Amino acid sequence: MLERDEPEVVGRRVQRLRAQRGLTQRQLAEPAYTPAYISTLEAGRVRASDEALRHIADRLGVTFEELAAGRPAHLATGLRLRLTEAQRLLADGRAEEAAVQYGLVRAEAEAHGLSREQADALLGLGECALETGALSEARDRFERAEAQLADQSLPVRVPAVRGRAVAHYLAGELRYAVYLLESTLDELNRGGLHDPDALLLLYASVIGPYMDMGAHARAAQAAEFALALAPRAGDPALIARMHRSVARTLLAEGRIAEADASLAKAAELYAQLRLRTELANCHWMRGYVCAQNGELDRAEQELRQAHGMLARTRAALYRSQAAVELADVLHRRGRSEEAAELLEGVLGDFSSERGAVHAAAAHRLLGIIAEDARDTEAAEEHYVRALSLLERAGAAGDLADLCRLLGDLLRRTGRTEAALDAYRTGLGHRTAPGTTTLGPAPAQPPLWPVPPSPDRPPL
Repeated sequence: MLERDEPEVVGRRVQRLRAQRGLTQRQLAEPAYTPAYISTLEAGRVRASDEALRHIADRLGVTFEELAAGRPAHLATGLRLRLTEAQRLLADGRAEEAAVQYGLVRAEAEAHGLSREQADALLGLGECALETGALSEARDRFERAEAQLADQSLPVRVPAVRGRAVAHYLAGELRYAVYLLESTLDELNRGGLHDPDALLLLYASVIGPYMDMGAHARAAQAAEFALALAPRAGDPALIARMHRSVARTLLAEGRIAEADASLAKAAELYAQLRLRTELANCHWMRGYVCAQNGELDRAEQELRQAHGMLARTRAALYRSQAAVELADVLHRRGRSEEAAELLEGVLGDFSSERGAVHAAAAHRLLGIIAEDARDTEAAEEHYVRALSLLERAGAAGDLADLCRLLGDLLRRTGRTEAALDAYRTGLGHRTAPGTTTLGPAPAQPPLWPVPPSPDRPPL
């Protein structure tokens, strides 16, 4: 329903338009109304009915919307077209250009009271900020979008919630990211709001934080739900993102071929949609899968392609994260100096509030390289920095291994008590594999059957 301006505003608008067209009040009123009625309306002393405004708009040669709310004809449609163009720019890796377009649309939508278009522009600005690694700005944009959509149903607000969660996840705040995603899933499922796109978006997004926290059982369950939801979802980009996320759980279960098949499907969809950053992230994940399977030559090729694509899109944070994975492969191929140089070049892109998990991975690898060079002091410094970052992020999946590396280093340098403390800390993160202290899992959606596939047995 159109939100009309106040009577005095509408009255002034009618008077201005009538004067511009050289019409008298009688000419505007006839044959359905009187000049006195038009005079009262122009003075703002009466709230005209929709029927009266439609008559006046027709006589003035403007649309009802323009007369009642001051909006140019077809404004909302024009803004939707511009939002689509901004989305295309973002998909093409041109986040800065897209942000300019989203900003212009947002300002115009705000000026004319178009709340939905304003919210969509804010969501786009949030995605642009994620792309460029401006995580605080991204959170702010998503929070504003969520506030703008406060009167909408929860499924409509889900993209804003998911955006906030991803910003916190990339900042290393894993537990809070999971809280946001799980509480929203719980509210959707308990309320019977089984919107496939909304649920798929949330389940695909929660897999990464689960894996980093060592909650492999929950990650596998989220992947199962995502696979069941995919046939009902209508957004190809969303389905591609799901395939990329699910590949992590398949890999964790040793199902390398299936993980690679999911990534191939994701890459195909991204290529069709020309989503450059997402396609680059898919190459990044495929490189990771190859590295875990010992295919280091192919892993390097995939990761170099991802790194180059992300560099061209100016996705600084994602580029730096891919560089850490590439450095690990280079080290395993005996090119430690090249790996260390790459890591030193990207460490400045990370902090405890920005890419904490990958920052820890960079320090861990630099520590290993320093140990190989018999520089135990530098190795210990890197391990301690990595430990601090992972503890802050709650990334239990990597903490135990890091504590073992630090403990071994301390033991070799004769500090037995300190080594035992490190080992005990590591064991504490191994006490309950596949679980977290996050509390009960969220309510589950209806379990729709997953279409049978010879390439994908049940999780």
